[in-house]
Amino acid sequence: MPKNSASRLPTGPGIGPSIKKPNNFFVAMKKLASFLSQYKTMMLISVIIACIGVFCNVWATTFIREMVSLFDPSYTAKYAWLRDLFIVGDYFSNVAIFLVVLYVVSFVLSYAQTIIMSVVVRKNSYNMRVAISEKINNVSLSYYDKHMIGDVLSYITNDVDAVSQSLNQSVMTFITSILTIIFAIFMMFLTDWRMTITVILSSLVGMACIWLIIKISQKYFGDQQTYLAKLNGYIEEFLSGHSVVKLYCSENQVMQSYVEINNRFRSSAWKAQAFSGLMMPLMVFAGNVGYTSVCIVGALLIAQGSLENGVSVIAAFLIYARLFSMSFGQVAQGFATLQTAAAATENIFSLLDSDEISDDSEKTEYLDPKNVRGDVEFEQVVFGYLPGKTIINDFNLSIKAGQKVAIVGSTGSGKTTIVNILMQFYELNRGCIKVDGVDLAKLKKSNVHDLFCMVLQDTWLFNGTFAENIIYNKSDTTKQKMIDICNSIGIHSFIEKLPNGYDTIMDENNPISVGQKQLITIARAMFMDAPILILDEATSSVDTMTEIQIQEAIDKISHGRTSFVIAHRLSTIRNADVIVVMKNGSIVEQGNHDYLMSLGGYYSELNMSQFNCDLNGSCCFNE
Repeated sequence: MPKNSASRLPTGPGIGPSIKKPNNFFVAMKKLASFLSQYKTMMLISVIIACIGVFCNVWATTFIREMVSLFDPSYTAKYAWLRDLFIVGDYFSNVAIFLVVLYVVSFVLSYAQTIIMSVVVRKNSYNMRVAISEKINNVSLSYYDKHMIGDVLSYITNDVDAVSQSLNQSVMTFITSILTIIFAIFMMFLTDWRMTITVILSSLVGMACIWLIIKISQKYFGDQQTYLAKLNGYIEEFLSGHSVVKLYCSENQVMQSYVEINNRFRSSAWKAQAFSGLMMPLMVFAGNVGYTSVCIVGALLIAQGSLENGVSVIAAFLIYARLFSMSFGQVAQGFATLQTAAAATENIFSLLDSDEISDDSEKTEYLDPKNVRGDVEFEQVVFGYLPGKTIINDFNLSIKAGQKVAIVGSTGSGKTTIVNILMQFYELNRGCIKVDGVDLAKLKKSNVHDLFCMVLQDTWLFNGTFAENIIYNKSDTTKQKMIDICNSIGIHSFIEKLPNGYDTIMDENNPISVGQKQLITIARAMFMDAPILILDEATSSVDTMTEIQIQEAIDKISHGRTSFVIAHRLSTIRNADVIVVMKNGSIVEQGNHDYLMSLGGYYSELNMSQFNCDLNGSCCFNE
């Protein structure tokens, strides 16, 4: 599991998903309600169905009371005509049948509203994931500078699942429980106000205890989630670096740290589960208190002669007390679960509400990649990732078509930033970048990206066939063209020896070296066939022999193209037409290798740090 990915926690009795308290519950729920508004008709139907079902369920208690009343001596004495057992039997049967019908209707309606809400929840989860996917494609890259990739993955997986589970488990339960409480109070007051007050007061005592338990347990569930994430991250860290752990004989230290984190997780998890485990016993206790209170108060009222049809009233209130206490417990549980949904919603909308790249649908200018010469010009470019903190300062550079431009400098000098703004991944603070005299800011982003092909230090290959990785997103091609390109950079014979050739799946069963991966990305760039090439540390992670092979492939792909090369190994860029030396975001030197070495300036210092040179100028690379 990735170090920065969220993990799902165990659930406690009566709690549901692990509780994470949102920063602003009502704002989060308002956003979630807005997202669900497209299903308001289905949800309204579900609520109406729930209302009818709950009313039938509560109303059924009246008929239970009526059935009990038939055997109450005071009731039958008052209505002498009911003494006829035949009539009583018919009446009893009719009431019983109607009671069964009410419960069946309540069951069917409850099941129907559950199905409707399940459909709404599934559709909502689907739409949330679609919205996040679309947002990922439209969000500014500056978002990823401030957020871990694992967080975004967690939004799509854990947080959407948390919202889904919480909605599925709590929304209709919350609504039906409140409706049950309202209908029960109404029916109880119609029956006897004194018994109603008894049920309410006895239930509130238990509910207060439940709310207190939920409040306390929230902290420990939060700690449990924190320590579980730390535990997962630590496990991933020492497993991925297991060879280093072995080499330095630090097993005891690693195990000690692991045990410490594990003990903290165990302690917080135990406290969370212990408190949440009190939920069900407290609900049972609250119910028992309510039943006992009803029986005692009812008996006293019967003894005083102030409760007519006392036996049937007590029977009805025992059922009302059960409905009342159970519904209060479900409301508490539902509210706790909704907090999980609110917290997850905040995470999701932190992405959905983030700034997007500027809309370029109105831009009409277009550069055809097939007709682009490759002249590139930077004019007084100023850029910074953060407001008020510039990285590139008044950058001016003019490159002719077909030239090979190397960008060098120490770490943090702004080399990669130049590539980022050249590709229009970020908006400039000031100035402009032109290709063939056309300002890139006037082109659509998709048009700008069509002008470039890239080979990066970190190779990106997906779990597909070798052919799919090479012709990535290029449908207008032939297998022969693919073979010709792979032949030209020397990887055709290697691929042909694989079990299924170009149709071999690239996975752990067919591992390839770093150099081979790099060559495949070069083949992909050759398929792109764009007029401008960007090489970002393309040979920094390979051995000398592989570097030579990759360098030959790069020479082939860069032929006839304007090329930008970012390199720390200065030996790879000595033949560049122009070497741009950067320091603190500005160009400090510019020219070819011989000219810059003759200056004896910053570039010469960089070379001296990598090479041991004798008085005659002959150099050998110092690995």
